[in-house]
Order: sequence, then structure tokens, then C-alpha cells
Amino acid sequence: VKAIAPTVQKADAALILDGHAGIVARGGADGAHLTGLAAFEDNVGSLKPDRIAGIGGLETRHDPMVAAETGADYVMFGDNARPSLEALIDRVSWWAQVFEIPCVAYATALDEIAKLADAGADFIAVGDAVFADPRGVAVAAADAGSRLSVTETAS
Repeated sequence: VKAIAPTVQKADAALILDGHAGIVARGGADGAHLTGLAAFEDNVGSLKPDRIAGIGGLETRHDPMVAAETGADYVMFGDNARPSLEALIDRVSWWAQVFEIPCVAYATALDEIAKLADAGADFIAVGDAVFADPRGVAVAAADAGSRLSVTETAS
């Protein structure tokens, strides 16, 4: 973490560790992504107020509300026990209409990106949709970006 943090941060990006809240400050990372409400509640105190505390692995509509009240900087939907795309769009839309805290939606395919952005996601996590694309990461990332740009232009 200490070796890559400066490179990531010089590019004006935040280095968020998946779990590992205990090494965030020591390693110079910007925060942690925690999976599940229990992990979030156990670690948010060690991250806040100086570091980002995000949460995914949300099973119910109640979980992100509790996390928001407890200090979550963002919530992520669709990263754990992925529901149908329609259910994910419904959850993202509900969150965007009711809450101020940013919402990240997890796209499992490139054709989901624009739909999730249109539903109100503040950020789209792409994972294997980009990193396992047989065309290569650069081509898939460019494709993902062009899909989002079309949505933004049309809005």
C-alpha cells in the first residue's frame, strides 16, 4: 500500500482498500471499502473522520440507511449476492431519489453501465466487465467510457 499510494494519489484518485481498514492510515491509503453492515460498524470508527469509509454487501434497504446514519461516505449496490439488473436499477433509483450520500452501482457487463447511470448511480464499478474482457482492459475501458458519454450527452 505504501508503494502504490503516492502513484494513485498523484493521479487525483483515491486509494480505497477492499477491507483491511486496520492498515489504511499506516499504509497511506485514503479509505476502506467494507463488506456488510457488521464489518462497517466494527471499522468506521477507526477510519472517520480522516479517511473514507464505504460499504457494500448490503442485503436489505435498511442496511444502507443504517450505514449512512453511521457515517458512510458512499454505499455500493450489486457487489454481493447480485440481484437481477432490474432489482439493482430499482435500488439505485430509490437511493438516488431519497439520499444525498453517493451511490456506487456494480456493473457486471458493459451494457449495464448506461442503465445504472440513468438510474442515478453517482459512480459505476466495473470489475470483470472491464478487467476480464477478452479485448483487453484498454479497449474495454474505452468502450465503457463511450457508453457513459452517450448517456451523459443525451441527458
